[in-house]
Amino acid sequence: MGKRTITVHHVRAVLRGAERAGADIVPLLQAAHIPPLLLGDDRARITSVQFARLFRALYRTTRDEFLGLAAAPSRPGTFAMMCYAALACPDLGRAMERGAAFYGLFDGGPDLTLTRTPAEAVFTVHNKLDTDEDRFLTECMVIIWHRLCSWLTGSRIPLRWAEFDYPPPPHRGEYETLFGCPVRFGAPRTAAGFDVHWLAAPLVQDEESLDALLHRAPFDLLTRREYGTTVAEQVRRSLAQALRAGPRLPSLTDTAARLAVSPATLRRRLDRENTSFQQLKDAVRRDAAIAGLAEGREPIAELAARLGFSEDTSFHRAFRRWTGTTPGAYRVASHVYSHVYSHDYETPSQ
Repeated sequence: MGKRTITVHHVRAVLRGAERAGADIVPLLQAAHIPPLLLGDDRARITSVQFARLFRALYRTTRDEFLGLAAAPSRPGTFAMMCYAALACPDLGRAMERGAAFYGLFDGGPDLTLTRTPAEAVFTVHNKLDTDEDRFLTECMVIIWHRLCSWLTGSRIPLRWAEFDYPPPPHRGEYETLFGCPVRFGAPRTAAGFDVHWLAAPLVQDEESLDALLHRAPFDLLTRREYGTTVAEQVRRSLAQALRAGPRLPSLTDTAARLAVSPATLRRRLDRENTSFQQLKDAVRRDAAIAGLAEGREPIAELAARLGFSEDTSFHRAFRRWTGTTPGAYRVASHVYSHVYSHDYETPSQ
């Protein structure tokens, strides 16, 4: 409980390459235990487990690390070899430069640069990627490089900002959660910036830990780890912990006291992060409900009570508002595919 769910927009986006190649996407969705009907509702969300299954199924189908989303494919093992090459560097700055140079050897590969100012390091993705109509691959490049850098140094590297050279998409509300920083659209480039001192950070990983990472890549790098470095993350973690203990979620006043701030200060800080206490409460309950319905067999009435709903009808209304469907319909559809495709896809070796 407490793990974030994923918008259906990203499900549609990650399927585009396979669709263009003429693949039948229904078996891919079935392998991931994702009801195909969810693709038709912009409010729908899935669990991270379902998305990981879908990623693996697409990897097997496309045999392309870019999942058919780029003009040229990236052969399986390319990302792994880039990581091994970067791992031999003494610090993060040289590792990033080596990784960018490695991908520059391939026609149609990512065109990446690292630039430095006295205060900032800026990582830029120059590819226009016109074949990536949903910008999923573009965003993945920024996300994966940022999180790979954090993994290499053993510390979360806070982004100062991220910007994209295209208009804001309908799901723009997801971006600050994904990147953990202010996000701007319609910029002259696609890039992200962080404090330049991180470039001197030594690498703390070795080939053994890299092998473990590659076994789970790239999905583990796409999944946002909670570091507790923003107020929203701290509040969300507190709420998720409380929900595991019982159905009653703490009030804003109780949560503010736990964080040693006043309720007014907590409201202001959440507002600066473009969220609110109520939004976070709804998100924690929503994600727990989706996970419970998709991956468990708990009766719906018991699930509703465990999540703090006094009546089944209020839970049904909330779930429809969150996802566009009813709890019963979501569970039936998810479990149909769970029974048809009862095995998980293994991650291909890199």
